[in-house]
Amino acid sequence: MPAQSSPRDASPAIVELHLWAVREGLRGAPFAELLEEFCRRLSAGGVPLLRVFAGMRTLHPQWAGYVYMWRRDRDGVESVWRERGEAYERDLRDSPFGPLIRAARESPHLRGQPMRLRWRLGEAKTQQDFWYIKELMEAGATDYIVELVPWGRVRDAFPESGIGFSFATDDPAGFAEEHLQLIEAVLPAVSLAIMADAEYTIAAGLLGAYLGADAGRRVHAGLVGRGSVESIQAVLWYADIRGFTAIADTTSGPAVIDLLDDIFEALTMALRPRGGQVLKFLGDGMLATFAFCQSTPEAICRQAIDAAVDAMRELDCVNAARLQAGKPVAAVDLALHLGDVLYGNVGAIDRVDFTVIGPAVNEVARIETLCEPLGRKVLVSAAFAAALGEGSQLEPLGAHMLRGLRQPSEIFALRL
Repeated sequence: MPAQSSPRDASPAIVELHLWAVREGLRGAPFAELLEEFCRRLSAGGVPLLRVFAGMRTLHPQWAGYVYMWRRDRDGVESVWRERGEAYERDLRDSPFGPLIRAARESPHLRGQPMRLRWRLGEAKTQQDFWYIKELMEAGATDYIVELVPWGRVRDAFPESGIGFSFATDDPAGFAEEHLQLIEAVLPAVSLAIMADAEYTIAAGLLGAYLGADAGRRVHAGLVGRGSVESIQAVLWYADIRGFTAIADTTSGPAVIDLLDDIFEALTMALRPRGGQVLKFLGDGMLATFAFCQSTPEAICRQAIDAAVDAMRELDCVNAARLQAGKPVAAVDLALHLGDVLYGNVGAIDRVDFTVIGPAVNEVARIETLCEPLGRKVLVSAAFAAALGEGSQLEPLGAHMLRGLRQPSEIFALRL
């Protein structure tokens, strides 16, 4: 155990840490890096730290929050992203932060004010209401502090919004008042520095979730002007639920949403490991792209066709599970095409959409409409088949007229 060092005057250390936190916030230092350096500086200043925790909620359809843990006996900071769901909410509710969150929700006069709880773990009467406190005591901790630093304009709707910190020591005397004064004085500045990175991370996550990974990165990097487009070559993937109107007419709204979520996840699951980018969901349809910039056309087409095979297999599994559960099922038609498209921002002056424009986009949608009359699940264009090369699992189906085109187009089916 480190010997406790209690400086008589913490003011110089407070000023130094404030300046450091501001500089780090201005440069956008990552959360984990900030926490690690903060703990290193506190320790160097004589604060006998054993463990330090920092965590916060985030805005993302998949992730509910992320947590970071610094331990004196380990190198670096451990980070965990927590998925949305009851498990995360239960863990938060049953954690030492639970009382602070409940107080923030139930007592409006406390909102916007930092809140703290402290456990003297070396005392026999210490309550062990939380599993983490028991774990700390087993690790030799003698003093434990949790604090909720509120943040943001949304705290009226979500009063617990902010950053949760905890500090534990194993010094026999616990934290000295000078140490608590130092921590309390610099936490607001450190929180602001953390939020500079968190705001950036949240924005990047939301843009990626709503626009797609590549489009989100481009918009976040500054490609926001209307008419900002570039010409790219890409495979276009267009999927649509067969007979969706009839399904929607005979199924409750929540059940329809549940069906769409299951189907879109099955399709997207096949795209993720192969570089496919979901550009948008169109009601009961989905448009994705595989850009040629990362590899050869043949390799990209191979990735797209392999994704189509996996998607259809996964959809069969999803439908089987839904059927067994008494839920509605649906078939999906899929078309693959390739061509030159304009990729970027199109729309009104105050409402733009990041999308793809070009004849190839229209053609892939027209090809998809042939799936049902031809009795096939996956159809591809002649251009796609040619790029895929010999030895493919494609079957020629002859020439067919596509709405809006003057000449018939050669169509191929994927053998499943």
